[in-house]
Amino acid sequence: MRVRMPYLLLLLISVLPGLSVVAQTANRSTDRRLSKYVVLISIDGLRPEFYLDPAWPAPNLRFLKNGGAYAEGVRGVFPTLTYPSHTTIITGAMPARHGIYYNTMFSDFGSTNTWYREEKFIQTPTLWDAVHEVGMTSACVSWPVSVGAPVDYNVPESWENDRNGTVSINPNVAPAGLFEEIQQNATGKLSYSQMNLNNLAIDENLSRMAAYLLKKYKPNFTTLHIVCVDHAEHNTGRNGEEVKKALASADHAVSNILEAIQAAGIADSTTIIITGDHGFSDIHTSIAPNVLLAQHGLIPAGRDKDGWKAMFHSAGGAAFLHLKNKNDNKTLAKVQAILDSVPAAVKRMYRIVGRKELDSIGADPHAVLAIAAIEGVSISGSATGDLVKPGHGGTHGFFPDFAHIETGFIAYGAGISQGTVIPKMGLEDIAPVITKLLGLPFTAPDGVLLPGILKSAGGRGYGPVINGNINAASTSEVK
Repeated sequence: MRVRMPYLLLLLISVLPGLSVVAQTANRSTDRRLSKYVVLISIDGLRPEFYLDPAWPAPNLRFLKNGGAYAEGVRGVFPTLTYPSHTTIITGAMPARHGIYYNTMFSDFGSTNTWYREEKFIQTPTLWDAVHEVGMTSACVSWPVSVGAPVDYNVPESWENDRNGTVSINPNVAPAGLFEEIQQNATGKLSYSQMNLNNLAIDENLSRMAAYLLKKYKPNFTTLHIVCVDHAEHNTGRNGEEVKKALASADHAVSNILEAIQAAGIADSTTIIITGDHGFSDIHTSIAPNVLLAQHGLIPAGRDKDGWKAMFHSAGGAAFLHLKNKNDNKTLAKVQAILDSVPAAVKRMYRIVGRKELDSIGADPHAVLAIAAIEGVSISGSATGDLVKPGHGGTHGFFPDFAHIETGFIAYGAGISQGTVIPKMGLEDIAPVITKLLGLPFTAPDGVLLPGILKSAGGRGYGPVINGNINAASTSEVK
């Protein structure tokens, strides 16, 4: 957990006679920014073909793509899951650094169903911190890991069953009264049935919330998470009819934001960034490596959660091996022998990712190794039943080394150089773009500002920039 000591110091200093450090910091930020407002929209499960291929129902995405800069593919983090990915977007850091390793936590009791909801779990500074530090305002609508974030208008992703209307469906909205204000002025009274993944209404309502905040409060930095495309791809795979319907709904949600920006009178000074967290793979087979560990006594039967010695924490297209005793080399060797002994037909379904490779891609530093499934195979966390079963639908979580698991990126509006095409970038490279647009005193620890995306003062694209500093070399090609 990080400590926000710099912000407390700034507050103390600013009240001293003759000094206004916070105001001076904000003025310096304003002087060097390319955009007054940035709206960052994540479409969960966004794939580049949604805006590259006109067969998909996404006219608003293509409008933004045709008028701005875009990527042909964006590499994700490992595992390619929603919560670690969104945290990388908002920090410019890989999971090993920012601390959100999976969607759900792994503990001494093994795999949990506890999600990383609260922003306090993020171990590195965020763009929300940077915006807050310089005195700008921010809004957040259903962004993962945002409960308690330093956001002025925060509707975090923490939707709860309202139990027939006896409790709020989102008790973590801040400031107090904001959720009631939104319902009165933007969405009408909401129930949990309208705000869960089984109803496309959630994307419409989320976009109406963000649209209202943009028109009413004009925050400098807005983050919005649109969710139903991911749910449809899980249910029907990459190309199901549900995916087309969900994409059309997500595209309409984007149009609500575009109209709100116009209505707010800030279109000329606003940048819109569309991105996602991961792509998707169709699934035909599922394997359960914990079944092997249970068969060899490393995971006890029943409810004895304390008795495990080794366990795989499932992440869809991957699984990460944890040891109860992190120095238990004997158990690690036993697991490796177990994996070596499986039939060749099963062994072909995955590869072992060792600790050195996990370090190189910034994955969970507590796992001793991982299994990365081949495309088409998912990995279950179950310790009972068959080792191999038929699979269906789609999933993500894979090692980010093939095209179908890539997500997308579009930037449009103030400060964006029109016509730039980026063949490949990483999720960690988005934060540097926002940093430069808003002129924030923020360094993305793992990201780089790619050439050609942003306009210079003279209207031309910036050259290669790494963490805010002009650099003669860049590893990314831009055309």
